[in-house]
Amino acid sequence: MYTLARFFTGVSYEDALRDGVLLCMLMNKLQPGLISKINTSGGDYKMMDNLNQFQKACVKYGVPDVDLFQAVDLIERKNIAQVTNTIFAIGRTTYKHPEWRGPWLGPKPAEENKRAFTEEQLRAGEGLIGLQAGTNKGATQAGQNFGATRKILLGK
Repeated sequence: MYTLARFFTGVSYEDALRDGVLLCMLMNKLQPGLISKINTSGGDYKMMDNLNQFQKACVKYGVPDVDLFQAVDLIERKNIAQVTNTIFAIGRTTYKHPEWRGPWLGPKPAEENKRAFTEEQLRAGEGLIGLQAGTNKGATQAGQNFGATRKILLGK
């Protein structure tokens, strides 16, 4: 039996995730049965298979594929920041699954807020100058002084 105890006994973050078992367990926790078989023993081939299954499960779960790390980066312990970004992307995606009742990771993503304006409402704003355009209300630069004035000394 594969236990989580080994992840809490001085194993580094990237080494704990490297074989893909914990990542596959995460996806099965979020959506049971998403990954049918997790390889808990074997060499690099089995690790790569776990990571590939994890990535396919992420896409099925709704994680955008642009947020996924490259499996070789984790196996070679490179670009671990992207691995973390993938985990946060999974956390954002859980908000889209109302059946998930567990904790979330990160802030809730913004939702679309469509608005419907009538033609009359759209025309009403055509003659106005937006606040972002600003106005000077007659202001000028008269009387402004930038820095010290130049002193001209006349000699005899």
